[in-house]
Amino acid sequence: MRGWLAALAAAGLAMSGGAIAHAAVEPGEDAIYRDASQPVEVRVEDLLSHMTLEEKVAQMIGIWLSKGDIETPDGDFDPELASQNYPHGIGQISRPSDFRGADPDNVAAGANEGAVNRTERQTAEYINAAQRWAIENTRLGIPVMFHEEALHGYVARGSTSFPQSIALASTWDRDLVERVFTTTASEVRARGARLVLSPVVDVARDPRWGRIEETYGEDPYLVTEIGLAAIRGFQGETLPLEPERVFVTLKHMTGHGEPESGINIGPANISERTLREVFFPPFEAAITQLPVMSVMASYNEIDGLPSHANRWLLNDVLREEWGFDGVIVSDYFAIREIITRHQMLDDIDDAVVRAMDATVDIELPDPDGYPHLVRLVREGRVSEEAVDAAVRRLLTMKFLAGLFDDPYVDEDAAEGLTATPEAIALAREAAQRAMVLLSNNGTLPLDPARTGTLAVLGTHAVDTPLGGYSDIPRHVVSVLEGMENAAEQHGNFNVIYSEGVRLTESREWAADDVDPVPAEVNERLIAEAVEAARDADVILMVLGENEQLSREAWAEYHLGDRPTLELFGQQMDLAREIFALGKPTVVLLLNGRPLAIQELLENADAVIEGWYLGQETGNAVADVVFGAVNPGGKLPVSFARSAGHLPVFYNHKPTARRGYLLDDVSPLFPFGFGLSYTTFDISEPRLQRASIRVGETAVVEVDVRNTGDRLGDEVVQLYVRDDVATITRPVLELKGFERVTLRPGERRTVRFELEPEALSLWNLQMEREVEPGTFTISAGPNSAELRSTTLTVVE
Repeated sequence: MRGWLAALAAAGLAMSGGAIAHAAVEPGEDAIYRDASQPVEVRVEDLLSHMTLEEKVAQMIGIWLSKGDIETPDGDFDPELASQNYPHGIGQISRPSDFRGADPDNVAAGANEGAVNRTERQTAEYINAAQRWAIENTRLGIPVMFHEEALHGYVARGSTSFPQSIALASTWDRDLVERVFTTTASEVRARGARLVLSPVVDVARDPRWGRIEETYGEDPYLVTEIGLAAIRGFQGETLPLEPERVFVTLKHMTGHGEPESGINIGPANISERTLREVFFPPFEAAITQLPVMSVMASYNEIDGLPSHANRWLLNDVLREEWGFDGVIVSDYFAIREIITRHQMLDDIDDAVVRAMDATVDIELPDPDGYPHLVRLVREGRVSEEAVDAAVRRLLTMKFLAGLFDDPYVDEDAAEGLTATPEAIALAREAAQRAMVLLSNNGTLPLDPARTGTLAVLGTHAVDTPLGGYSDIPRHVVSVLEGMENAAEQHGNFNVIYSEGVRLTESREWAADDVDPVPAEVNERLIAEAVEAARDADVILMVLGENEQLSREAWAEYHLGDRPTLELFGQQMDLAREIFALGKPTVVLLLNGRPLAIQELLENADAVIEGWYLGQETGNAVADVVFGAVNPGGKLPVSFARSAGHLPVFYNHKPTARRGYLLDDVSPLFPFGFGLSYTTFDISEPRLQRASIRVGETAVVEVDVRNTGDRLGDEVVQLYVRDDVATITRPVLELKGFERVTLRPGERRTVRFELEPEALSLWNLQMEREVEPGTFTISAGPNSAELRSTTLTVVE
């Protein structure tokens, strides 16, 4: 028997002598909680009244690594084994789409070399079997909540893979992001899960951090707006959940995105004021504006307290101040890590007591500390009232998810609802709108009739990186395939390919070891690429990173953060030799974080930042390169000139960027930057009233005109600066944006409303306040090219 099963047995959760011990009243078939016509609150209280302490605690645990204890060796759900090991039920089961538990080598969903996870039908069958057991073979018939990963699409075999989070943020398009996650939700729900561990609404301010790709960037307003769009897509705006919706889990509460040294789970040395100004807003907006029911605590510590033991953070702020009455889930193994990583405590019972005091409701992904809750309650170290409060929240979410009244899924329909033609078309649209044109001397867009021979270079022109938290889509369109499709469509040019340079021996995100390709291998490949390119008329060079070079570092043996922002390996050796040929050369970057690319910019004829573009990468890249689509994406992060220039985020304080000796302190590219094949003019902002009173809303209008000769998109960005205040203020703060599509010569007026919160600060008493005075209101295409006016706020 495993150690955690022994703990279950000792706690009274496992079977003893074949009988289930309970003291609560046996519910009848007419029990109130079984009556769908009753209000959820009434049903929850009735069910809670029937539950034993053991049954309550069973709702507070999940399983993942231990799925072998509810499965056959082939991975089928085993009701007898489940009853033996979990007689009181199970709160949550992680990632039903993977074979974890059945296959000991499958250590992450869809990420392992050679791992093939469940099909659509297999997942639906697994979930139905588990629900049937929970409903029919446990005393109270409480269904299981299944959760999945869905960072940029459902992380499951065959599902639609959309652009990575940082690429979705580059669209600056709320409607698009909502549609992406509406589609994702329908694919998750089609297989039977009703909860996802997404979106990540961490503000990310250090590009050395490998998880920056999972975020929506460096600005709290942009992260908030894209995050809200993602939530609306996943679960809608009303409860109970609609049939094709799933609950979200906000990640990670908080400070996760600016770790010490840029190293994952490093201490977040952040003041309360910075938390409130920068890191709290996306979480607070989601909690107060939408019916969010699940939040995940972060791994890191703030001011000496790991988040999972931080009552001020999770209870006082999240629950009491913001009114959150949903479920707080632990990040994977994080309660144990209070001991192992933070070395704050040395006993799992103490860690459980602290997590319960912080109101963490359920331990994920496996039973470790929370099975001890039965004993801890009986010893008086944890109150049963605290357990009841947690279970009440967990049950409420299950009722609102419809699990008690409609627990099963149509196994026959799951495949047909996955990766539909509409979903694939949306993946292509999202990739088109995510690309950011960083530089262009007029080479782009290419004219198919004048392209002649196009040389496509780079390993990722064929081996398409999708980014972290990805599984295997039904088909991924590589850049080479996209170019070949375009050549076939136009019939006017030829495409040749050479690998050019390899990065690592594997690009498996979950593999622990990262082995660079030997230099002699790349020297040969570079020479071959140069020879191939000599006969080309135009060169498209695909550079960047892969899933191993910037990723979640979840252990000392599985690292993912890097101290440099330079292109990895021998990519610049390839680039220099190609540039020396003197041919028109376009560089496409596929990567997960902003890179230092000064030399590329000085030599390439055009540079496109693609991030990770999802399964339609190649088609979307061809659309942009040949001008069928005019790029309109904007950077959600600033680009540093080097790692030594960090931090580089735009919304810094006035004293932060005095300068460097013999160097340039400015970013390589400012936040919000992105070019187009056409040109735009953005007017000075106009105020409806130049002076308003404290508490009033300022109305701002900005004109934008397409001054070029192509249809194109511009993102009108609105910034605020509090000129003089009792607290030092950032030099700029984004407070509004709108992506607009304009025909040549077309002009449009964009209207913004700056509500009091947009002009407020956290005062000396740490209260939100709008102080009288002047505010500089600026508008432009990015955070560096702005026109301004002055707003006066009076008492």
